[in-house]
Amino acid sequence: MNIRTKLLITFGVVVAVPLFLISLVFFGFMSMQPAEVATPQIREFLGEMLVSVILIMAMTCSFLMAWIYRSILTPIETLKKATRNIRDGNLDFEVEIGDDDEIGELCADFEEMRIRLKESTEEKVVFDSQNKELISNISHDLKTPITAVKGYVEGLLDGVADTPEKQKKYLRTIYNKANDMDRLINELTFYSKIDTNRIPYTFNKINVKEYFDDCFEDIGMEMSQQQISLSYDNKVAPDVMVIADAEQIKRVINNIVGNSVKYMDKPDKSIAIRVMDVGDFVQVEIEDNGRGIAAKDLPYIFDRFYRTDTSRNSSKGGSGIGLSIVHKVMEDHGGKVWATSREGEGTTMYFVLRKYQEVPANE
Repeated sequence: MNIRTKLLITFGVVVAVPLFLISLVFFGFMSMQPAEVATPQIREFLGEMLVSVILIMAMTCSFLMAWIYRSILTPIETLKKATRNIRDGNLDFEVEIGDDDEIGELCADFEEMRIRLKESTEEKVVFDSQNKELISNISHDLKTPITAVKGYVEGLLDGVADTPEKQKKYLRTIYNKANDMDRLINELTFYSKIDTNRIPYTFNKINVKEYFDDCFEDIGMEMSQQQISLSYDNKVAPDVMVIADAEQIKRVINNIVGNSVKYMDKPDKSIAIRVMDVGDFVQVEIEDNGRGIAAKDLPYIFDRFYRTDTSRNSSKGGSGIGLSIVHKVMEDHGGKVWATSREGEGTTMYFVLRKYQEVPANE
C-alpha cells in the first residue's frame, strides 16, 4: 500500500468516525418523544455518548498516528542514521526495507546505493594498493639498469675497459640496459592508456608469413645474447593476411617472450614459436621450458597485477601488467589469448587473429 492511499484512509477515518457517531446520537435523540427530551436519563445518555465519542476518537487517532509513524517516521529515522554512517565513512551496515511503498522503495534504492558505494570504495583501495605496488616494481626495475649503466660508464671513464673488445662489450651492455628502461617506460605509458581507453591503434593488412618471420629475426638476436635456444615454425601460406596493428602485436609477442624468459629455471633454456593455420584464424603458439604455472593460478594470469608467487616474483621484478596488456590488445583485435602449463615442465601461450578475407564487390 502506498503512502497516498494511507493518507487518504487516515483522512477518511478521521472525518467519517466523528460524523458517524454524531449522526448516531442525533438520530437517537430525534427518535425520542418530546416529553422525554428534558429528563435526567436523556442528559445522562447524552453525557455517556459524548464521553464515548471522545474516547473512540482518541483511540482512532492514536491508532492512525502509530500507523503513520511506523510507515513514515521510522523509515526516515533509519535513513537519517544511514546518512550519518556514510558521512562518517562507515559503510558496514544494512538499511532495513519495510513496507512496499514509496518510502520502502526509497530505502531499497538507498541500500543499493550503499552497496555500490562500498564496492567502489573497496575497488579504490585495491586500485591504490596495486598502483603503489606498480610504482615499487617500476622503481626497482629502473634502479637496476640505471645502476648497471652508471657502473659501466664509470668503467669506461676510469679506463677499466682498456681494449676495444671490452669497450664494445661495455657499450653493448649499456645499450641493452637502455632498451630495458625504454621498454619499461613504454609499458607504463601503455598501461595509462588502457585505464583511459585511449589506446592508439593503427590497423592495417599484414602478411602473416612476412610479419612473423621479421619478428622471429628480431627476437632471435636478443635470445642468442641471453643464450636461450629459439625455434620457429611458420605453417601459414604466403598469401594469408590479417587486419592488425603491427606495433601492438609485436608488443604482445615481446611481453609473452619476456615473461617466459623471466621465469626460466633450467640450465638449457628454450623457447619455441609456432604460427599455425586453423581455419578462419591464425594461431600463434609460444612455448617455453620454464618452471610452469600451477593449475590454481592459470585462470588468473591475465588479471592485472596478479602474481602466482609474490615472494619469487618480487625478486624477478616486473611491473605485473605485461600479460594484462596482452589480454587487452588481443581483446581489442577481436582475438583471444589463453595458456596451458605444467609445473616443472613449462608453459605454452596461445593467441589467435582472424584472417582477412576479401569480399567480392557483387556481394
